[in-house]
Amino acid sequence: MQNENRGITIKELPADERPRERLLKYGVEVLSNAELLAILIRTGIKNESAISLSYRVINQYEGLRFLANCTIQELSKINGIGIAKAAQLKAAVELGKRISNTGGLTEVFVKCPKDAAKLLMEDMRYLKKEYMKAILLNIKCGLISIEDISIGNLNSSIVHPREVFVPAVKKSSASIIIAHNHPSGDPTPSSDDINITKRIIEAGKIIGIEMVDHIIIGDGRYLSLKEEGYI
Repeated sequence: MQNENRGITIKELPADERPRERLLKYGVEVLSNAELLAILIRTGIKNESAISLSYRVINQYEGLRFLANCTIQELSKINGIGIAKAAQLKAAVELGKRISNTGGLTEVFVKCPKDAAKLLMEDMRYLKKEYMKAILLNIKCGLISIEDISIGNLNSSIVHPREVFVPAVKKSSASIIIAHNHPSGDPTPSSDDINITKRIIEAGKIIGIEMVDHIIIGDGRYLSLKEEGYI
């Protein structure tokens, strides 16, 4: 399926090339990002089909990163989207984030850095600012909750150990994992990241709540300060 076919509507495509028919026949996993987007967009505009419009959005606007971060207003300014389609797309993105974070009905256990990164990756990998979160765990390493701690560049003036441990104390956590994202996509820790981690570990010893790791989320990558020997 080629993006050059701008004037061709989806109905004019061969049945086995239409996104919805391909989904029904082969499963959702085989569809490209643009094809999935075309199913949500549904209709195109004059001289541009829904799938051509989808390719344009993917190719010109940072792809899925743009969809994850843009506002409805920004999305609706794209020729062929409008307010109604923008609302549909943002609703679909938000549902995806929430599904990713649920972990189903059974208890979620966080026993290694990969488990922690899996919980947070889709929610944090596209953020344009640095967010710090705390994963609160019970004595069996079962997930209690994920708490927002701060927004902004990580330094000692923004992140204080008391902000990290307030929700942990309230919810009787046995241990915590802190995590933050790097908007650059590179999870390599800075000196501030390491220094803050050490301060939080020491504060946890005093309070009696162990901070077991600090996970840095990049774009599809993560780094565990514990695994890398920083703490």
